[in-house]
Amino acid sequence: MKKTNLVLRELIETLYKYAKKYNANIWACIAEELERPSRKRRVVNVSKINRYTKPNECVVVPGKVLGAGRLEHPVTVAAFGFSKTAVEKITMAGGRAISIFKLLEERPTGSNVKIIG
Repeated sequence: MKKTNLVLRELIETLYKYAKKYNANIWACIAEELERPSRKRRVVNVSKINRYTKPNECVVVPGKVLGAGRLEHPVTVAAFGFSKTAVEKITMAGGRAISIFKLLEERPTGSNVKIIG
């Protein structure tokens, strides 16, 4: 079944292209996660990102990041969606909240990228 969200559809196609072009299975895994129904997509709080990351790491959330909890160190977080408070908390900690498209440009091979969810 095709997704009705055109941005999501384009992102999934782009992820599969990068997975094939750079032989990076991480992008294919993220594309598969995003193909799931929206009610089964991952939702991660900032507190979980704080718990499972170290300073200056890069993580991907194949879903949405919510603002519950605290972030105590700078982290680059790429996700399909962010709540307003999540973006504020990530930037206040010195990190970056970016789209998955932007992360693909910065790290096309997927090296040093973690999936959280």
